Formats: sequence, C-alpha cells, structure tokens
Amino acid sequence: MRRLAACVLAALVGLLVGAPSSQAAGPLRYVALGDSYSAASGVLPPDPAAPPQCLRSTSNYPHVIAAATGARLTDVTCGGADTDDYFEPQYDGVAPQLDAVTRDAQLVTMTIGGNDSSVFINSIVQCGAAGISTGGQGSPCKDRYGSSFQDTIRTTTYPALVRALRAVQAAAPHAEVAILGYPWIMPERGGCFDRMPVAEGDVPYLRGIQATLNDAVRRAAAATGATYVNMNRVSDGHDACQPIGVRWVEPVLQGTNAVVVHPNALGESRMAAQAMRVLGLG
Repeated sequence: MRRLAACVLAALVGLLVGAPSSQAAGPLRYVALGDSYSAASGVLPPDPAAPPQCLRSTSNYPHVIAAATGARLTDVTCGGADTDDYFEPQYDGVAPQLDAVTRDAQLVTMTIGGNDSSVFINSIVQCGAAGISTGGQGSPCKDRYGSSFQDTIRTTTYPALVRALRAVQAAAPHAEVAILGYPWIMPERGGCFDRMPVAEGDVPYLRGIQATLNDAVRRAAAATGATYVNMNRVSDGHDACQPIGVRWVEPVLQGTNAVVVHPNALGESRMAAQAMRVLGLG
C-alpha cells in the first residue's frame, strides 16, 4: 500500500507544482490477473476484447476499479485460471498471465488459488452430490472426505500462491500487488437446500474449506509482502443462500447468472469497493 500511496502522491505533487514526472504523465497503470472471480464469469455484458474461453465481463471488479480511479487497465483475468496459468498458456492463443505484467505497472490485483488442484470446484460438486444422495440430511461430504480438501489447500495451494505472488512482484518491482480473498459462498449454518444442494451438516464443513482457502491467501500475502484484501467480514450475510439484491454470489439453482456459484454484478462491485478501501483508492 505504501508504494501505491507514493505513486499517487507523486502524481498529485507533480500536478500541483507543474513538475514533470513519469507518475504524473498519465493514469495509474493497472494490471488485473486472476480467475473467474476476477473475470466475473457469467456477468453481463461480456468483454469483447477477451478470449471467448475466459468468460470475462466488463462489469468485473477490475473494470469497476479502473472506472472509479481513471486507471489505465490491462485485464487478462480468465475464468478457470489457476496459478500455473500465470506461467503457462491457459488455452491456445491465451498467453501466460504474467506476460501482461510489465516493470512500469503500478497496481496489480488478483483473485487466484480456488482452482488450484480443483479444490474449490471439487468440494462444491462432491458436497452437492453427497447432499442430494441423502436428501439434505446429515454430513455425507464431511464423513467421506474429512480434512482432504483442507490438507490440499495447506500443502499445495499455499506454496503455489507464494510462488505466483513472488513472480508478479519480480515482474513489477514497483507495483502495489494485492490479492483478494473469496466472498462467502455458504452461510455459517443452515444452508438452503432448494438453491444450494448441500446437506445441512455439510454447510459449516464447506464454509470451513473456504475459510482455509482464504487463510492460505492471507498467509501467502503476508509471506510475500503483498496486500491482502479480506472479504470475510464484508461478505458475511451475502452468501448464495440470500435473496436477490442481498447475495453477492449466485446459487446453483434459481440463480440469475449463467455461471453458477460465482459473484454477480453486485458482488463484483462490492469486491471493487473493498479493494479500493484497503488500497486507499477512489
């Protein structure tokens, strides 16, 4: 945050005193990386500049931040991305995301890690299938998988996040690098079996898996000196079980987005607001 504040301050000083400055010569140079939570997959309107496979929206939180701050945005967010896609092409014709990160970047944001080892999607799919098999009763997912999802996050996802953040910082040594946590998908307890087919006893289990993921993101940011944008408190009460206009994440059934279990436009705008608050922007 200090680096970003220094860039903004330098630009303001340059404008006030009329001194030439590379920081004052143009808008904030902003690069957006990350997965479908960064890309706002399923939210309209789609980004015509994006590869079709990436399902990127112009209502994603990077576009909201850029519009609010006047930043010059380079957006390479892509649905389905994991940390490996920072270093390798995700699809044919889609360059590694790190290729977009240049030395003159001043701000880099991302939401990443949920797709590593397919933990996020597997936990939701497996818990949903288990919940349907018991008619929403008991905790069949927890009973079957135990700590396996969380173990993978701690042993595999966390070091992958550290590697990715360090690579971004090496590519843009003067940039403020920020990584967002994931807004809550499930409430603490109870659930909503008609919209999220997760057994009642597995609702806290699935939320615990996401809490472990967000903690891995937090710890990776702390280990690398990146800025962590905590979504836990601000997204509480806005999970996929809430009604339209309250929820930030869409449910599996009765939702409004083509891509389920992903942020809607309201969620993306709130992710942008929280990032700007933490970063001191806007």
